[in-house]
Amino acid sequence: MITHKNPEWSGLATAELRSRRAELVAALPQADVLLPGALVEQHRNCGKEGCRCMRGEPHGPYVYLQVAGRLTYVPAALAEAVRARVEVSGQLRSLLHQISEINLELLSRRELD
Repeated sequence: MITHKNPEWSGLATAELRSRRAELVAALPQADVLLPGALVEQHRNCGKEGCRCMRGEPHGPYVYLQVAGRLTYVPAALAEAVRARVEVSGQLRSLLHQISEINLELLSRRELD
């Protein structure tokens, strides 16, 4: 949620806000690496007699991408690539939030350009 008066931004001069906003915009990632959601890891027991999972060593981890309540299996070979893309998407949300807060501060000063 964006709050109107963020002390982090209200103490800066307008030129500093615009400079910071330009830095944040420059740091935005390329859209082709975005992947929304969250990664979920699961471990399972197969139940076969004599299997290691019956001794407390479950199978896995199995990685899934959770988006809008749905799980999509992620093969082990792709798990790190998916993890990196999900992290980039989180960074994008954070950067956009900060840019929006700066724009709100500039608007409150009647200096939004």
